[in-house]
Amino acid sequence: MKFVDEATIHIQAGKGGDGCVSFRREKFIAKGGPNGGDGGDGASIWFEADENLNTLIEYQYKRSYQAQNGEPGKGRDMTGRKGEDLILKVPVGTTIRDQDTSETLADLTEHGQQVRIAQGGFHGLGNTRFKSSVNRAPRQFTKGSMGESRNLRLELKVLADVGLLGLPNAGKSTLVRAVSAARPKVADYPFTTLMPNLGVVRVDSLQSFVIADIPGLIEGAADGAGLGIRFLKHLVRTRLLLHLVDMVPLDETRPEDNARVILQELEKFSPTLMERPRWLVLNKLDMLPPEDRDEAVARVVDAMGWTGPVYPISALSGDGLQTLVQDASRHLTEMRERLADDPEAQQADADTRRQIEEEARERIAAVAVARRARRDRKDDDDDDDDHDVEIEYAPY
Repeated sequence: MKFVDEATIHIQAGKGGDGCVSFRREKFIAKGGPNGGDGGDGASIWFEADENLNTLIEYQYKRSYQAQNGEPGKGRDMTGRKGEDLILKVPVGTTIRDQDTSETLADLTEHGQQVRIAQGGFHGLGNTRFKSSVNRAPRQFTKGSMGESRNLRLELKVLADVGLLGLPNAGKSTLVRAVSAARPKVADYPFTTLMPNLGVVRVDSLQSFVIADIPGLIEGAADGAGLGIRFLKHLVRTRLLLHLVDMVPLDETRPEDNARVILQELEKFSPTLMERPRWLVLNKLDMLPPEDRDEAVARVVDAMGWTGPVYPISALSGDGLQTLVQDASRHLTEMRERLADDPEAQQADADTRRQIEEEARERIAAVAVARRARRDRKDDDDDDDDHDVEIEYAPY
């Protein structure tokens, strides 16, 4: 199934039913009085998080959703039927934003979580409601109000504790396969991963965490090269980033230079995301002679000026993975405990996440604008070429 993580839709809640003007008419009852009923309420539109969904592809093909209107009231004091609420299901991790105001309306992070996004219209009143001692035969009624209408932008961001960063063929998918039961595609060519993959890493019977693998980045990704940077937004919710570096690149480039490329693209995408806890994971050490491994690791660390945690591993053979997984689990546990005990830390974490999301939207929008500008310039150049063609006529 195609992976779609963004969609723009229009929703319209139901209109409330109008009230009714009616009078009782029965044999031998000359002045029965008013008996017009109220209308029914219009249906509201709700969104529900469903863990069985993993893409927004349904909303890419159907862009408009209309909830039921309430039925008008009837005589004999009969109230109109109210509309049945419309429930739209989305994957867990979906953020709902108002397209017109850029306001974040909801962030659905738990299975079964529901939120009302568009309120249905309220019912109109029948003429019975206006009966009084001085108004025995009222002809007043009210119409039902319109339901809310919104243009929405749905954004799906995977829910993961740990995110993987790296160039294509750095071994990210192999690492996910080695530490979890997930089976992302692995091949000996770049851009094997075309969409985010999630894996559950079980440390023991009681502890586990979710790891996310996103498509690899290349130099210039922040400006739209390769698959671009739009998949980086899936790392917004992560609490730890693992920067994978291929120690034996096929193109014979230097590992430290490749590592700097990722750092540059990450900083262009979101300086705040760059400040998230990040560990350096040096992969494919099994392809180096044992006597050269320590020297190669030290060379990369010194060249980068890296002072954070370093993990030399081989995702294929499994060397070093146990230590990496246990340390990551311990780090996540300590972070959860700190956030649970400190409300100020919770607020700071939420503010940081919002800042990353805002920076990500701005960067992705800037890349889209630049891409459209390049396309327009190319179209203009093609048109100019048509005018420069010299036409010659052959003599008779």
